[in-house]
Order: sequence, then C-alpha cells, then structure tokens
Amino acid sequence: MVIISYVWIVLQVLIGYNLVLPFLLYLISTVKKEKPLATNLYKTEDADYGIIVTAYEQVTAIPDVVNSLLKLNYQNYLIYVVADKCDVSGLHFDDERVIILRPEETLSSNTRSHFYAINRFKRPHSRLTIIDSDNLTDPEYLNQLDIYFAAGFQAVQGVRDAKNLNTTYARLDAARDIYYHFYDGKILFGVGSSATLAGSGMAFTTQLYRDSLEHLDVTGAGFDKVLQHAILSRNLRIAFAEHAVVYDEKTTQSDQLVKQRSRWINTWFRYFSLGFGLLFKGSWNQFVFGLVLLRPPLFIFLIISAFFMVANIFISAMAVIIWLLAFIVFVLGFYLSLAKSDTDKRIYQSLVNIPKFIFYQVLSLLKVRKANKHSVATTHYYHSTAEEDINHEN
Repeated sequence: MVIISYVWIVLQVLIGYNLVLPFLLYLISTVKKEKPLATNLYKTEDADYGIIVTAYEQVTAIPDVVNSLLKLNYQNYLIYVVADKCDVSGLHFDDERVIILRPEETLSSNTRSHFYAINRFKRPHSRLTIIDSDNLTDPEYLNQLDIYFAAGFQAVQGVRDAKNLNTTYARLDAARDIYYHFYDGKILFGVGSSATLAGSGMAFTTQLYRDSLEHLDVTGAGFDKVLQHAILSRNLRIAFAEHAVVYDEKTTQSDQLVKQRSRWINTWFRYFSLGFGLLFKGSWNQFVFGLVLLRPPLFIFLIISAFFMVANIFISAMAVIIWLLAFIVFVLGFYLSLAKSDTDKRIYQSLVNIPKFIFYQVLSLLKVRKANKHSVATTHYYHSTAEEDINHEN
C-alpha cells in the first residue's frame, strides 16, 4: 500500500506541474533580466533570404501569400513556392523573385519540400525562412528577424497572429496560440531558454537547417519537433522575435479541427520522449526546454488533472485543495497571457465555449492512431482578402 501511495503521488506531480510551470516561469522572467541584444543597427546591406512556401494539394491561397511577401520592406530575397501534388497551371507571377517548383513525384513531407527548394536555390542564401501556404507576412517580417540574427542567433521563431476570427473555433484556436506564444515563446526565451518552433514563421541560417535535418527523412507532421530537438542538442538557443509577424489561418470548422488536432496529438506521442534527452544535458536552456517537450497537449493534462482532483475527494482533502490551487494558478496564468497580449475582444467572448473546444479535441484523441493517414496539410476553408481582413481583425 505504501508503494501504491508513492506511485499515486508521483503520477499527480508529473501531471500537476504542468498547471503551475508556466506561471512559475513568468515569475522567474520578471526577476531575470536578459541582456539587451547587441544588434548591428547600421547594417550596410540586407542579408540574403530564401523564403520557402510549402503547399500540398491546394494553391488557392498562394497568390495572397506571394503578394504579401512581395510587399516586404526588404531587398535581398527570393521566394520558392513548392507546390507538392498541386495544379500550378493557374499560378502566374511576373516578378522574377518568385520561383514556382512542382515536384515530379509527390513528396508528402514538409522537410522533403523544404530540401526540394534548398537543392534548387538560385543562389547560396545565407538564411531561409519557412512560410505556410495560408500565411501572410507583416512588411517588417525580415527586418525583425535580422535583429536576432545580428545578435548571433542562428534560429528565430516569429509570431503567428490570427488571420481570421470569423468563427468560434477560430477564436478559440487563436486564444490557444496566444497562450503558447506567450509562455512557449516570449517567457521561455525571456528566462534564458528557447522558444518552441511553430512550423512556420521561423527562420534559420541555411547551414544550421541543413546540419539539423538533411540526414533525416521526417514524414508526417512534427518536423518542427525534430528540428528544435536537433538545435537544442547543440545547446543553441532559438530566439523569439515578437514583432516578426505572420498571419496564420485558424481552424473554422469542427471536422477541420478534429483532423488537425489528431495529427498534432499523434506528433506529441511520437516525439515527446525527446525531452528526456535534454533534461540532463547540463544547461539551463536544455533543462527547461526538455520540461516543455514532455508536457502533454493542453486539453489532455487539464482532463487528467481534473480526474486526479475528483479522485482525491475520496482519498485526501488536502490533495483536493492543492489541485484546486493549481487550477486557480493555471487559470490566472491563462488570463495573464491574454491580458499581456493584444487580444481581440471576440476571443474573450469565445472562452465560454472552451468545453465544446475540448470535446472536439477528445474526438481528435480517439482518431490519433490514424492521424497520419489524413492529408499532411490542413484543408483551408477561409478565403482571405489579404490585408483588408487583417486590418478588420485588429
């Protein structure tokens, strides 16, 4: 019985720390002041970027994406659109900076698409940035990335703001992103660790990207998990550029949400164990990042935590109080992430629908074993009118 009691306590601790860790890191960030970035404010010329845009099966949004990139306040870049399993007959761009690549065979992999572009670079770009086929970019995107490269970082994650808030699902999806950008981006970087990678809106030195992934063939979702582990294994830090903004399409329909989340959950189960390898590497950067990699998806640890709290009603009143306090800390931390960010009032209004959002993610969990049989990309239903939509949302 004593052993069972200890196991019961350990299991609760392993789940419960996820409720309080974000707020704890926030408190640490308030006392740990990062040194100002030693940036080159007087650069004589722009660095050379290869901008890789990946599309799978759909190219509907590609004209908006490319037009957005062509409006960057930057001179030295080329845009490579990798149209995997796509009909490109309707894609026509007069600007010579746009290169359309149509693989002869279906790649069905983000990294294969990336290296398909890298191996066809028109010139040896020193840096590359990855943009999704539904993203739009802020005109200062590359200039903001430059600040961190000039400070010596080799990997930078920007912010993926919501492009659309047209449904409840989109607003709740945006709320989730704000939470993760705040804690897994700004706060993690602020305490001396690294921002987690988000799949797009991220940039690297071309050499680091090649060194990290060229020897691997990562299929299915989750290449960003493998990539960030490779970078952290070198004890490099991934910077968080909070003003390097891309606008990302949020899920608008329940079936879209279920398929997308089932892929993401499958990805966590495939790659969470990478966190163990970082915990004991010896650096603060790697230790904190390892803890974050081990964290289950948000809805999973919330449901398990609720189970533990209810179970303790029959076991320990003190444990119930501790769980209740942990939930209060989590809710406070979640609200803090929204309050500290530029959060649209519609997102606050949508929070009453969180139980429904969690329900559909539970459905995603039930389909997780077949997740990789779904399309490797999210189907897009929202048709942007580019900058007009963003201006309306904000």
